[in-house]
Amino acid sequence: MRSFSAAQVHDLLPMADCIEVMIRALREARDPGVENPLRSLVRFPEGNGLLGLMPAVASGSAGIKVVTVMPQNHGAPYDSHQGVVLLFEREHGRLLGIADGSAVTALRTAAVSGAATRYLARPDATVLAILGSGVQAATHVEAMLAVRPVREIRVWSRSAANAERFAKETEVQHKVPVRVCANGETAVHGADLVCTTTGSKDPVLQGAWLAEGAHVNAVGACFPTAREVDTETVVRSAVFVDRMESAVAEAGDLLIPVAEGAWDFDRVQAELGAVFAGEHPGRTNPREITLFKSLGIGLEDLATVEALLERGGTEIDLG
Repeated sequence: MRSFSAAQVHDLLPMADCIEVMIRALREARDPGVENPLRSLVRFPEGNGLLGLMPAVASGSAGIKVVTVMPQNHGAPYDSHQGVVLLFEREHGRLLGIADGSAVTALRTAAVSGAATRYLARPDATVLAILGSGVQAATHVEAMLAVRPVREIRVWSRSAANAERFAKETEVQHKVPVRVCANGETAVHGADLVCTTTGSKDPVLQGAWLAEGAHVNAVGACFPTAREVDTETVVRSAVFVDRMESAVAEAGDLLIPVAEGAWDFDRVQAELGAVFAGEHPGRTNPREITLFKSLGIGLEDLATVEALLERGGTEIDLG
């Protein structure tokens, strides 16, 4: 068996490579032999977090991600998602790999957004707005740079100090100018790409702020009662999801507009897998606003660890 630390996850699987892995995984997600049940959640009695279980069975492997979700960690030294991914082979059920769940989540979530952006954003998108300044904000910058010629990055965070830190670190790492904005509207105004990566339960993005032709990756909210984008954002956009069953059950960004009577799931354009397979055209014109609502599925975690196993890791013996 092999193990993968957080550093090994990022070193062995660069963002550009992980984007390709996610494209293949989401195509595979539509195959009848793939099992990807909804995640199970166990809430902590004290109300400060929960334990999430995300199993999946792919064509060549099976596995599960066990992760704690701690929303209060946003902006703190700790990731909001912490845990492990376990990967088993299907013939005898042997455990093949165990990987740091925080690193896998941070990498594959941004990689899926990168894949969505490659297929849905305008080819000439150069201005990126990041709402949030935590782990996902950092990996989403990397993913956006991997698929579009970003020349300007704007960041807004509920913590001005975290935004300043994020801007300095991002400029050093990626050599792209980063401007800290006093509010979300300033960051989003005129942006081609918008990524919402906060732990907010209430909208941080208003649809009125979006320019024609913008593409939005809505990432941070993953519960039915929480959303990062307002109803106008959803109504104005051509909406795409990673998996329809998950969106209908968990995506507050979409469920709340449905409850308001302003939108309906019949207006979802497609799952990303259909776009990646060429069964849906994705963006249909340069002026269209596109929105990818990200939730994440277990198959993405399995595909990430499968790719890591092909590249190395630390051999360990549990017997």
